[in-house]
Amino acid sequence: MTRFLRNLLIFSVLLGAGIYALRLQYGAAVVHPAADWLLLFFVLLTALTFWLTWRAFQRDPESLMTAWFSTTALRLVLALVVVVTYLVRGGAKAGHSTWTFLGLFFLLYFLYTGFEVWNVVTNLRPFSKQPSQEA
Repeated sequence: MTRFLRNLLIFSVLLGAGIYALRLQYGAAVVHPAADWLLLFFVLLTALTFWLTWRAFQRDPESLMTAWFSTTALRLVLALVVVVTYLVRGGAKAGHSTWTFLGLFFLLYFLYTGFEVWNVVTNLRPFSKQPSQEA
């Protein structure tokens, strides 16, 4: 668990540095003003979904796939709530910044989802090695 949190922190700091560099270079034309809040949202969302999956796995190791798919669905629903809230509260009237918000949002969504999948795949690799059955 601590390795996941360490990797999440490193990944988030690298993304934050990239967003900061883009903001310095191009300004609001490329990076939405709410980028810091979006980054924080995805860090917390990834930590929450990992924690929920970890707790479910600790209770019943056979329920790993159910917990994984449930937290993935939770991630999707919470992400959609944020996008719809932004659009309903006037984000759609913002013109160009709507596209920068949506672009950044979905970029971060897919990056953090990919990070989570990568982390699970690398942690399950030792379990997938079957002992050879030689006679």
